[in-house]
Formats: sequence, structure tokens, C-alpha cells
Amino acid sequence: MSQQQSWVIGHHAVSAVLRVNPERAIELWVVINPSNQVQADILTQASTIGLSIHPVDRATLDRRCGSPQHQGVALLARPRAVGGDKDLRHFIEQQPAAKPALLLILDHVQDPHNFGACLRTADAAGVDAVVVAKDNASPITSVVQKVASGAAETMPIFRVPNLARSMDMLKRAGLWMIGTSDKADHDLYQQDLTGAIAIVMGAEGKGLRKLTAEKCDCLVSLPMAGSVVSSLNVSVATGVCLYEAVRQRCQV
Repeated sequence: MSQQQSWVIGHHAVSAVLRVNPERAIELWVVINPSNQVQADILTQASTIGLSIHPVDRATLDRRCGSPQHQGVALLARPRAVGGDKDLRHFIEQQPAAKPALLLILDHVQDPHNFGACLRTADAAGVDAVVVAKDNASPITSVVQKVASGAAETMPIFRVPNLARSMDMLKRAGLWMIGTSDKADHDLYQQDLTGAIAIVMGAEGKGLRKLTAEKCDCLVSLPMAGSVVSSLNVSVATGVCLYEAVRQRCQV
């Protein structure tokens, strides 16, 4: 397998590639299960686009894709294209004025499980795009794609070389930068999230970097009512923040 190819595993992730970006697909490897309707739908999708299908046993597929978590389907695929800073600027300029933008910015989130979970939640919450740093951040791996449950294929993702500079550009475009920090003066539920905003989440353990926090227009905390837990996993905290934005926007 060349560097221009990677494995996409799991029902939802494979189905999303075949449905949204079929040009990425190279060949499909399957542990045939006649009683599995989801797999049958994937095989129909693959046949429709003329994709090569390779029936194999589970042990062979484990070895081929390097993971036992494939649910019986693994797709060899070309890399998923992501945008850069110029693409992000053009994307924001094209957003409809009648619908306030909702973006998610991830500041050096490196764990693929967390990245995938953030993408899944972002898609479910109706986020317009996810912005990540080009370096020191998780790439879109097979783990990311499986955890994201298809959202890694459908969510607009922009990988930018300078996160602070991109935040400045978004602020000039009218978005309010709302970062999360346990040092914030007020909590999430006191913050207006109904306008054009970007919710900025920090990395695992370290939180927001100093410069990223300084670029935020305001910082909010998540109230911790327990006696032991002092913080939440970044993907869980992302879900809390995004769905508070959804709740507020539904009431406007």
C-alpha cells in the first residue's frame, strides 16, 4: 500500500465514502455475511460504481487493514482531501448571511479517537466546518474515520498552517471566538451562542495554548459539580458546548 492509499473500515465510514466521495474508492474487501443488510447495502453501492470486491475470511481482513474493528468491511481508498487557509476564507465568504455560522476549532487535538468523536458530534450538531492545525494534530486515519461514523467524509475540514492567523481572519469575517478554559470568569451557560461563532477547544490535558486563548474573544468554563472530576475529555466537552449552542439557537 502506497502513501497515497489508506484503509477505511467499518460500515458507516465505508458507506459514507462510497456515497459522498466514490472517486476515492480503490477496492473493497469483505467478510461476506449474507444476513447482514448493512453489508448488503455497501456491496450494492460498490457494484453500482464498478468497484472491485474481494471476499476474504476475517483473519485475512484483520491482517490486510491492520485492525480487527472493521465490522467485516474495509475499503482501500485514496486520501480524503481537506482545505487550507485560503479554502477556509472562501468557505466563510460563501456562507449565507441569514444563517449564523457555527464552526469548531480544535487546537492540537492529537488523539484519533478524540478527533473522530469531535467530528461525529460536530456533524450531529449541524456545525458548518471544523478547523484544525496542520501540524501536531491527528491526521484523518482509519481510526478517526471509524469513530466519526461517516462524519469524517461529510464534514468540511480545514487544516491550516497557522491557527492564530486563521482565527484573526474569522474574526474579521464577523465570527466571535469562544474558547474553553477552566480559568474563565464565567461558564458556558452564561454565554450567548446564538450568533456567528467558533467554539475553540484545547488539546488533551493541556487545554488551549496561550496564543490560541489570547485570540479568543471570550473564555468560558464548564461547571464541575463533582468532588473528584476536574475536567472532561475534549470530545465530551465539545459535545456539551456544541449542544448548548444548538439549544440556544433553537430558542431564537
